[in-house]
Amino acid sequence: MATTLEVQKRETTQHSEVTRLRSEGKVPGIIYGYKSENVPVSVDSLELIKAVRDNGRNAVFSVTVDGKKLNVLLHEYQVDPLKDVLVHVDLLAVDMNEEVETDVRVVLVGDAPGVKAGGVLQQIIHDVKVSATPEKLPETIELDISSLEIGDVLTTNDLPENKDYVVQAEEEETVVTVSAPRAEEEPTTTEAPEPEAVHGNDEEPVE
Repeated sequence: MATTLEVQKRETTQHSEVTRLRSEGKVPGIIYGYKSENVPVSVDSLELIKAVRDNGRNAVFSVTVDGKKLNVLLHEYQVDPLKDVLVHVDLLAVDMNEEVETDVRVVLVGDAPGVKAGGVLQQIIHDVKVSATPEKLPETIELDISSLEIGDVLTTNDLPENKDYVVQAEEEETVVTVSAPRAEEEPTTTEAPEPEAVHGNDEEPVE
């Protein structure tokens, strides 16, 4: 069941209005997609952050705009890198019966024996694209690494199958590997040449 998220329609998209909204702790955004034209909206920043934290990045939210209820996904968002605050959100209106695509985070679970043996764990792919109906989109996909020895690799083919969604990724793409530790280079030393022997005068002294 979709979680209700309060949004307000914006009557203007002027820069001064956007600045005012941000100063009031609101995030400007836009709703588009299924049965919706591009509608400028705003949402309380703290409410949005709490809703995503409690329900997940790929949760479905129910919003009301102009008296019409829509189910939306948090499709994209922008963050101010200096202030670390949300500055804009894109809300994608969806049909609950039609599949959509979104990125899902790959989470590694378990302890790799190869790491305990001194190997180096490297996760190459952190997100994969997944298609599913909105209510069945996973928040994360867990990949068990408890069998990885040094030199072993897990690919996209090793991601767990699930009847609720389909992973849209190229086959045999490396997701995670345990590589051998780098051998420390022996320090290079240069031996100093032995000093030449200094011989005295071999001639007999003249009396």
